[in-house]
Amino acid sequence: MNLLELNVLVLAYMGDSIYEKYVREKLIRDGIGNVNDLQSKSIMYVSAKAQAKYIQEMIDNGMLEDFEKNIVKRARNNRSNSHPKNCDIITYKYATGLEALIGYLYLSGNNNRIDEIMNYILR
Repeated sequence: MNLLELNVLVLAYMGDSIYEKYVREKLIRDGIGNVNDLQSKSIMYVSAKAQAKYIQEMIDNGMLEDFEKNIVKRARNNRSNSHPKNCDIITYKYATGLEALIGYLYLSGNNNRIDEIMNYILR
């Protein structure tokens, strides 16, 4: 299967779960032992607004390879117009771009690159 031909929303679907796993693990390793606290702290990383901020920082700082930027761009330009009520469509599309990138990297077996990106986000 050519992952670059896969629907970017399918990549984002996969990436969302991988992203969330990294965030949850980091918070637990930080010693947070209360589920309510874990949930409230995770918002700093998993909200569309936070995800959009992180992917934009990585783009602005030249951290992404061209093919990675293309995955983000494909997801951002996807024709879907649905988005949560609590954020605008542009923010949501950038967040989807980050999730699609993580999904692509995971499905291609590039866990080292996921680690680099998530270490930047969770610094």
